Amino acid sequence: MAANKAAEVKKLNRKLMDFLDSSVNAFFAVENMKNILLKEGFLPLYEGEDWNLKKGGKYFVTRNGSALIAFVLPKKPFKGFQMMASHSDSPVFKIKGEPELEIDKSYIQLNVEKYGGMICSPWLDRPLSIAGRALVKTEKGVETKLVNIDRDLVIIPNLAIHMNREVNDGYKFNAQKDMLPLFSTIEGKGSFKKTVADAASVKEEDILDWDLFLYNRQKATILGGKEEFIASGRLDDLQCAFSSLQGLLSATPKESVALHCVYDNEEVGSGTKQGADSTFLKDVLHRILFAFGMGEEDYMKALQNSFLVSADNAHAVHPAHLDKADALNRPYMNKGIVLKYSANQKYTTDAVSAAVFKRFCDKAKVPYQSFANRSDMLGGSTLGNISNSQVALNTVDIGLPQLSMHSPYETAGVEDTYYLVEVAKLFYSSSVLGRGDGNLEIKF
Repeated sequence: MAANKAAEVKKLNRKLMDFLDSSVNAFFAVENMKNILLKEGFLPLYEGEDWNLKKGGKYFVTRNGSALIAFVLPKKPFKGFQMMASHSDSPVFKIKGEPELEIDKSYIQLNVEKYGGMICSPWLDRPLSIAGRALVKTEKGVETKLVNIDRDLVIIPNLAIHMNREVNDGYKFNAQKDMLPLFSTIEGKGSFKKTVADAASVKEEDILDWDLFLYNRQKATILGGKEEFIASGRLDDLQCAFSSLQGLLSATPKESVALHCVYDNEEVGSGTKQGADSTFLKDVLHRILFAFGMGEEDYMKALQNSFLVSADNAHAVHPAHLDKADALNRPYMNKGIVLKYSANQKYTTDAVSAAVFKRFCDKAKVPYQSFANRSDMLGGSTLGNISNSQVALNTVDIGLPQLSMHSPYETAGVEDTYYLVEVAKLFYSSSVLGRGDGNLEIKF
């Protein structure tokens, strides 16, 4: 690796680790992105207020505190949008509304339920804490407070092997029995709400409700014989969200609006007001056009002069399970961005969108790979095809290769962060123009 590239890779991944450590769930990821954007001169917009946009302006808007769209307007008239979409959420355990379970007059466990499809076993026997948002009453109504109990707080203890001899032979974890975190002895009964209130700096009686989640306390780290891997919670999909944002901050849009979109709730189907199946992106695109006196037909034409990159991490070949990968479509960490294919359209990539994205990779001198599931195995899906049900345009599904997807501690390659940032910079500074017939002009 060339010295200047190595230095940039190291710098980027240090920034990524700081972002991951502070983005303990979707609410904090969006809050951190907001703060980055504000420091870079972006202006906040609100869906319930008028939008007064100016050519060359930089703006962002959030929905639900857990989804965000940031965009940069070119200084001259634009024809379409260059968009990258990722998601802010990860599989996790959510605290139920009535949280405390008294066990045998001796323990207090917290009542949790699964959010998304996670690997359960790595959640056990490690320090965990709780973060999210609390809704508190005010004189004027209701206010949202971010909450992070920033200390080792709870643990989910394993059953000793002497009492569960089958634990290493394919044990099936029961979410209601095996996955409840230990909060305190019986002496701590009734103290959970106060713990949350103290963390939010509010009175206990003022808390009306909350969205609170467990999170892994282990910090992100760089590891490997050549320091070639990054390990952290929430790499899926904050590695892509971070890279997309870094690309936007370094881009100079010319003939298209550059737009960074981060949805929530991808891990549970995207069917929320802030998910990929919502009107969030459609609403923002319309309002940008309306601000410049354009109408519905302009919107339809703009979509044919637009391109969407759905960026959600991909499965790398596992060193202990080579047989789980396709015979030929076999991505490896640090070998480049992964284009994801599915004949059943679990991914949106087709020949047109793949060809366009490959042109960007080639121009940016960034390697790329392909992923497809084994033909006898069902795979997951992502937000690209769901987003397309609301905003239909040429879309490619890509990701960065990683191991241990949906574990509370995942592994990816440090060079791949750099590769996606490089492509994102070029992509946001370019335009993809077309009429809807599969013939496209790329203006770099």
